[in-house]
This record gives sequence, C-alpha cells and structure tokens, in this order.
Amino acid sequence: MSRMTLAVHSQLYSIHSFSPDANIPPAVFTQEMFFIGKTKDELSVVVPAELKLESIEEESHWRCLEVIGPLGFSMTGILSSVSGTLADANISIFAISTFDTDYILIKKDKLTDAIKALKKKQFQITKY
Repeated sequence: MSRMTLAVHSQLYSIHSFSPDANIPPAVFTQEMFFIGKTKDELSVVVPAELKLESIEEESHWRCLEVIGPLGFSMTGILSSVSGTLADANISIFAISTFDTDYILIKKDKLTDAIKALKKKQFQITKY
C-alpha cells in the first residue's frame, strides 16, 4: 500500500471501560467524534480527553491517525499495513473502524516515533 495518507488529529482522546449494562453518559453523544463498542462482557467508549467520565477504568493521552478515505470494502490490508508498520516499531495501537475508514489511536508519547516509522514505509502524513 504505497502512498496511503494518514491525517493526525490534534485532539487528545481517552478510552473508557464500563460494565456492559452501564448507561452511556448523555454528554458522549454531544461530542464531535466518539466511538462506542459493546459486547456481552464490556462497554468501551472513546471520547475527547476534555470530557471527564466516571468509568471503571480510563486510558488517557491517545492521539488519532485517520486513514483518509472513504475506503471501499473491497480494499484489503489497509489496517494490517498500518498496524504491522507500527508493531514493527514496538508501538501499541487501539484500532477503530467505521463504514468509511479506519482510525488508529496511539499513545501521545509514541506519536513522533509512529510518524517516522510510517513515513519510512511511504505513508503520507498530514494534519487534520
């Protein structure tokens, strides 16, 4: 996948863990960008870091890389290409996909290393 473009969001994000039967705080739905994932075992919520939530556990200081899309469902290996590059650089990720594209969250203190690794593999990096 050469020349794929990733946009770096300036926003900091937090990832929250809730019990699966928890009510989602209404303030989540007023955010410009948020993600919710629910299974029988857990409820995860990603929101801008400024929004403080009472959760079981919180992981703070995440930055977001957005794969510039929209990406068709017939395209393969996109997330694998990004995550593999970052794994080779020992950078952990939190990946989220929507209908149109993929988002990769990286700890703020690893962002510079992530950008270097991605550029080395010919990814284009822009600011969002």
